[in-house]
Formats: sequence, C-alpha cells, structure tokens
Amino acid sequence: MHKFIYINTFLLILNFCSAQNKFGNPEVDPIQIQKSYTEWSVYQNKKIMLSRDFTALDSSSKEISKEAFLDQLANGNFIPIRLKTDNSTFYYKLFKILPKTDTSIKATINQIGFDAYKNYKMEGIVFPKFSFKDLNGNLVTNESMKGKIIVIKCWYIHCTPCIKEFPQVNKLVEEYKDRKDIVFMSLAEDSPEQLKTFLARKPLSYSVVPDMKEYMNESLQLNSFPTHFILNKEGLIAKVLPNFESLEVALTKESKL
Repeated sequence: MHKFIYINTFLLILNFCSAQNKFGNPEVDPIQIQKSYTEWSVYQNKKIMLSRDFTALDSSSKEISKEAFLDQLANGNFIPIRLKTDNSTFYYKLFKILPKTDTSIKATINQIGFDAYKNYKMEGIVFPKFSFKDLNGNLVTNESMKGKIIVIKCWYIHCTPCIKEFPQVNKLVEEYKDRKDIVFMSLAEDSPEQLKTFLARKPLSYSVVPDMKEYMNESLQLNSFPTHFILNKEGLIAKVLPNFESLEVALTKESKL
C-alpha cells in the first residue's frame, strides 16, 4: 500500500513538473488548488474562460484540439489550469483530479465542460431562422440583419446573474454606439407586461424581444443563463458565451475583422 501511494505521489509530481516546459509553468499549484472547493471556484471564475481562443494541452503537455480538451473536461477526471507565459497567447493544461478531491469540484468541471463543448460546437453554424418583434414594435429578421454583427443576450427576469451584468452590457452598448454595423438585442422569456415593469426599474440598453422561452428552449436548446451569442456579418455564430467577461473579449476581436 505504501509503495502504491509513493508511486502515485511521484507521478503527480512528475506531471506537475512536466508542465514546466516551453509552454510555461502553471500559475497555481494544481495539487493545492484542489484542496478546497471554494478556492478552486474562485480561481476558475476569475481565470478560466473556456469560450476564448486558447492553446490546449493534455495532461502530458501535448498540444491537442480545443474540442478534445473540452470533451475531456466534460467527460473525464481533469481540472484545467492556465500556464504562465510571456506573450498574449492563452495556454490551458489538463491536470488529473486527485482521489480525495471534493466531488463537487469534478461535478462542476464536468458541467462547465459540457456547456463549453456544446457552445463550441455551435460556432460556425447558421443561427436559427428568426423573425422577432421587440418591445418597441421593431421587426428584426435574418434577412434584415445581414451585413451586421449581432450581439444577443438570452435572459429572464428572475435570473440573478443575468441582471447583475446589466451595468456592464449597457456600458458595452455605449462603447460601440458609433458602430452602425453592430446591433445589440436580447431575448427574454418573460411577457411584454412583465418586462416593461421590470425594465422601468432596471434599464437594459439592448432592444428586448419578449416571450422567447420556447425559441430559446427548442431552437437554441439553452440550459444556462445568461448566454450570449455573437453572429458575424454572414449570419453565422461566431461565439457562444456564458458571461460578460467572455463577451467583451470576443466582441473586441470580432469587431476588428
């Protein structure tokens, strides 16, 4: 038994050291970060953005596709750690989850990995056909939006994270107000009456389309909110994003294309 533990510990240390290569060192200790769900959660929320572009490495520091990386997170027994580098390229590496790690860490990573994998697979496909009328009576369709970058926020009134980012997304609209080729609209589950009452207290600078629950469930197959879409000028999905931080980075890149 002691020999088995020794071998396992040796392999973990070897795995840690193998990351210290041309790609850079882990920015946190992969063993220490697993000792507390709270510590892991804070790190993950601040440092791991799976929707952004990054170079993916497996547990042996071999470069793999982003799709394979996200699949491992969704179905495997790994945590993602960012590596420290001297350039602007992001490197994420897989590290094995330790046997005594809180099971909540693995469950959370699997769910986040599943959502990120699903979102990634939507990139490059045509956004489902739509014909929406917003609260001001304006009609928007796939055809009318051709040649524009469309930023879509999917939300509902009782979604706390959705509402919390209102000031940030409003600021984003202000930042791009002179870009006539960028359109901001939101799809909300709620009725026009509910939304008008709510938005009188909590303004949203996006145009707001009501009664979108069925469309979001069936056409977009969403299971987490908020979800943001960026559509390119050809009507294809450029990015699917889980929060404002990811949206801001992705829109900066898309707006320069």
